[in-house]
Amino acid sequence: MADAFDLVVIGAGPGGYECAIKAAQLGLKVAVVEKRDRLGGTCLNVGCIPSKAMLHASELFHEAGESFEGMGIEVPKPKLNLRQMLAFKDEAIDGNTKGIEFLFKKNKIEWVKGEGSIAAPGKVKVGGRTLEAKNIVIATGSDVARLPGVEIDEKTVVSSTGALELDKVPGKLLVIGGGVIGLELGSVWGRLGAEVTVVEYLDNILPGMDGEVVKNFTRILKKQGFSFKLGAKVTKVEKQKSGLKVTVEPAKGGDAEVLDADVVLVSIGRVAYTGGLGLDKVGVKTDKRGRIEVDASFKTNVDGIYAVGDVIAGPMLAHKAMEEGVALAEQLAGHYGAVNYDVIPGVVYTSPEVASVGRTEEQLKEAGIEYNAGKFPFTANGRAKANKTTDGFVKILADKKTDRILGVHIIGVGAGELIAQAVVAMEFSSSSEDIARMCIAHPTMSEAVKEAALSVTGLPIHM
Repeated sequence: MADAFDLVVIGAGPGGYECAIKAAQLGLKVAVVEKRDRLGGTCLNVGCIPSKAMLHASELFHEAGESFEGMGIEVPKPKLNLRQMLAFKDEAIDGNTKGIEFLFKKNKIEWVKGEGSIAAPGKVKVGGRTLEAKNIVIATGSDVARLPGVEIDEKTVVSSTGALELDKVPGKLLVIGGGVIGLELGSVWGRLGAEVTVVEYLDNILPGMDGEVVKNFTRILKKQGFSFKLGAKVTKVEKQKSGLKVTVEPAKGGDAEVLDADVVLVSIGRVAYTGGLGLDKVGVKTDKRGRIEVDASFKTNVDGIYAVGDVIAGPMLAHKAMEEGVALAEQLAGHYGAVNYDVIPGVVYTSPEVASVGRTEEQLKEAGIEYNAGKFPFTANGRAKANKTTDGFVKILADKKTDRILGVHIIGVGAGELIAQAVVAMEFSSSSEDIARMCIAHPTMSEAVKEAALSVTGLPIHM
């Protein structure tokens, strides 16, 4: 039957499309239901990919204006062509989404365009069509978390989506939320000339990251022009002819203050997107936060229905969703598939970048695990000094008894690439000594990882 499939995936974001491709590679007949006009979900269309394009372009703009002269490169002061920069961002989206479309055709995956709902176990309804499926995978991702009383119009009060489409640089940008998305997009517009203020409910930015990293990163961002209102909350955003009036109050109570802004970015997190799927109708259980409950094999409480990515518990990261999608596809095809949740890296793509994998010092202390810490600053790294990119450091945490690496935390240029070295080491249960004995090319930023490993035992070479 044309409408009978081994697997129907609802959602073509990173988790969904990788699940579909792997399943097809392993011999399953696969269909993917996607309501967007383009494949790739939030990540490729309005998230990871376009934001990284804007981060890259804005960083080069800033470098040309601030750093070239010191390297002997004399050019006129750069002029911003925002329309072209946005077109550059759109090219990145187009290239990546078309790439997924090509892979679907290559692997004979049918893209069923429309909004899908589960009519019954084994049946997915898309418009007037019903797809028969041996297995159904929900990979519908997440949506922007809303702040009560603050209406997002994607013009002056924007989510991350609208923040990637602004037609002019705001004079004053107020960011609600000191997490990854807010800091990245704040960096984009700050480099292009905006005055950026971040309001964060907690007493620190980047909740959950290593405390020492957060402290140093906050200092770096302040040097770049960021202003912070920590331990504070936004209670009102009023639109006026002259701009926005934002009421900010201490999180623990106290006198309010009113700040002026041209644009307010609401970036307080994301929530699982399960609207219209018919979960109640088929009895799929969700938790208090609206996430779909699954077992270790990604199976819901209903036979034949699975879920991966942002709709289930865990960090809302594209690469986490990808790993889950691939692991599930392998299981459904009769192979072994698993995800090591202890070794999932996280990256903040600011400049410098922040990257981490494994546990923080705070988590180790809370768990009562004894550890040794080794740290090496980029001020002592030859390549960093030559390039004048010395902000930041590498920190390695290793078990005090076994020397097994428990966590790695990096602030620095290219930290998102450097963290892969730590991921490989941790995936193979390496000790800090294993990294310390590796031969690393000189001069590279990667040498700082080796020196941090040497520092675990107190014997770095270049400090």
